[in-house]
Amino acid sequence: MGISKCSTLSVEQNVKLSDFSNYKTGGPAGYFAVVKNAADIKSALLFAQESNLKAFILAGGTNVLFPDEGFCGLVIKIGLDNFRVDGSRIIAGAGVLVSDLVKASIDKELTGLDWAGGLPGTIGGAVRGNAGCFGGEMKDIVESVKAIDFNGELKTFSNKDCGFGYRHSRFKKEKLVITEVVLNLRRDLSRQKIAEIVQSHIDYRRACQPLDYPNCGSVFKNVPVEKVTVGVAEKFKDVIKTDPFPVIPTAALIHEAGLKGYVIGGAKVSEKHPNFIINFDNAKSKDIADLISFVKKEIKLKFQIDLEPEVETVVNVRY
Repeated sequence: MGISKCSTLSVEQNVKLSDFSNYKTGGPAGYFAVVKNAADIKSALLFAQESNLKAFILAGGTNVLFPDEGFCGLVIKIGLDNFRVDGSRIIAGAGVLVSDLVKASIDKELTGLDWAGGLPGTIGGAVRGNAGCFGGEMKDIVESVKAIDFNGELKTFSNKDCGFGYRHSRFKKEKLVITEVVLNLRRDLSRQKIAEIVQSHIDYRRACQPLDYPNCGSVFKNVPVEKVTVGVAEKFKDVIKTDPFPVIPTAALIHEAGLKGYVIGGAKVSEKHPNFIINFDNAKSKDIADLISFVKKEIKLKFQIDLEPEVETVVNVRY
């Protein structure tokens, strides 16, 4: 059912959210709108405000868990999917897939994004969570970010203004909708070498991650060594890595706790990569949420570590 609004915005009702989450779970959205430009975003935010609805900003859906009962507010799906290359800079709408930008960087012989080979999701989502792997992070290549606040004001943020931290940025804690990202890359490798690096990262993911099942990637952040006891640091000293500072891989903690293959309903801790929870048998969101909670409890019990989830669990608030 379409609801006509100003600008080009079309709002639909009862849209299946399982189609927009990598976990393939979740009930319907009360209201759902795909936004293609700043005017659409402002219209969507105004619609939510006037209708007394909670608004949820959806990027690629690679890191989100929707409730089984659905979401009664307005889901705003980011559809700003155009980008251009200007010298060593890439200017991209927030809805552009990271994989498309990686391909463009290879074609234009630009380095700095090669670590993202195989990374799912959109560039807006990657900036919001300061995505990183293989020694790289978004904070290393972001020049500036444009975003609209919930009052409809467009703002520009420099790299320093973004408040980047470990898998974190100000866009996670403030009511801001990213619209555009400017990446500042380099020209110091050949097209062939960049392609080889990207492919090596894609191959690694295929070999080490359970990509045959619906999943949302690493469920928990890795654990900074400075936050664990001396005994735990000593126990895991052989697996400590730099990411971008010394961390204990959470997969190693979950493995040591004997949780590989643990099942709740249709959700399972992956045997292939224990920091992945997979939907292996028509899981419900509750199965996944319960398994996340169980793993957190067990790791706290065994290692006195409070794991921080990377997966965003959507809270359903009714007005």
